[in-house]
Amino acid sequence: MANYTRILTAVDLTEDSDEVAERARAIATNNGAELHLIHVIEPLSFAYGGDIPMDFSGIQDEIHQQASAQLEKFGEKHAIPQTARHVVLGQPEVEIHAMADEIDADLIVVGSHGRYGLALLMGSTANGVLHGASCDVLAVRVGQQKKDT
Repeated sequence: MANYTRILTAVDLTEDSDEVAERARAIATNNGAELHLIHVIEPLSFAYGGDIPMDFSGIQDEIHQQASAQLEKFGEKHAIPQTARHVVLGQPEVEIHAMADEIDADLIVVGSHGRYGLALLMGSTANGVLHGASCDVLAVRVGQQKKDT
């Protein structure tokens, strides 16, 4: 089994993020690993394309400030050093891969909602991160009641 030294945890800052961070923290503690957080903000232009002719920069700046404040609180709650908290703008899969390479992560931890059918065909961040990652990826099942075994 791999001994992880640097773990990147991707969070969307929803209530499910706590579960993902707790799982990553447990792995980091067991391996004596450094733990990083990343939150990716998708540009509004991705959502609306060129369909709406307006400048989104002010709104985008406000979203970035709010996300940074939320990640600050989240990082404090989970005892992640400020230098290991990252808010970036871009496509989630691309930015998570880039940050993993930048910090030389050997594990990426993401949440997965376990979608199926059309939702699976549409893709998910967890699936996108898995394909193309240069290190191990752990998808933590979130947002569903777990089956009793």
